[in-house]
Parts: sequence; structure tokens; C-alpha cells
Amino acid sequence: MSITIYHNPNCGTSRNTLALIRNSGDEPHIIYYLETPPSQAELKALLEKMGIGVRDVLRKNVEPYATLGLEEDRFSDEQLIDFMVQYPLLINRPIVVTPLGTRLCRPAEKVLDILPNPQQGMFVKEDGEVIIDETGKRLK
Repeated sequence: MSITIYHNPNCGTSRNTLALIRNSGDEPHIIYYLETPPSQAELKALLEKMGIGVRDVLRKNVEPYATLGLEEDRFSDEQLIDFMVQYPLLINRPIVVTPLGTRLCRPAEKVLDILPNPQQGMFVKEDGEVIIDETGKRLK
């Protein structure tokens, strides 16, 4: 089975999402999107698969957002996508693609809705929150 995660290892949500994928017994294809950002066409395809708008995946709490004035409603979707390709830090993460769907997995447990295989054991998020019990049952 093919699972892809657009991952930032410096992000706790992204690390938890990757760990949940692995807890289901799958090893995903990892795209370190800050180093290898998606192309405009790839980003458009991901947005279409997720069924969300460009601004829904635009990360607001990073320096390029304010510097570029992206809070203003004067930019087209095409322009915003161009900015995200040029400054991949503007792409919210993690984005996960599985045979069951594509999601922006914030919070990390959103990935559980699109994983083809069940969790194989207990899972505790980095902050200590238990979201999968010892039998693999989802608690949250």
C-alpha cells in the first residue's frame, strides 16, 4: 500500500502523524517538503484531493506570511500557490495521501480516518495524550 506524508521533522504534529502511520504497520514515502516542495501542479492536485481552499492550507504563523502581506485578501489562489512553492514554510503540514483519501492532518489523529490498516497497539502523542489504547482502539 502506498502512503505519502509531506513531513517536517521539526513539527510535533507531523512527527505524531508519521508515528501513527507507522503504528498501523505501514512505512510511508516521506517527502521533506521544506527541502523538496511540491510543484504548483502537485499542490493544486493535493488541494483538489483534500477538497479545501488554498487559504485553508496556508500557514499563517510564519515569517513569510506577514512579510508578504498574505493576510490581505488581494491575492488570487494562483498567487498564493506561487508563494507556497517559493516559500514552502507557508504550506501547513502534514499532508498525508493514502488510498482512502488525502488530508491535512491537524490534529495528527485526523490521519486515522484515512489509514487503510488499523492501529497495532497503544499510541501516546508527544505531549502525553493517549489516543490509541493497548488494544489498538481509538480513544479520540
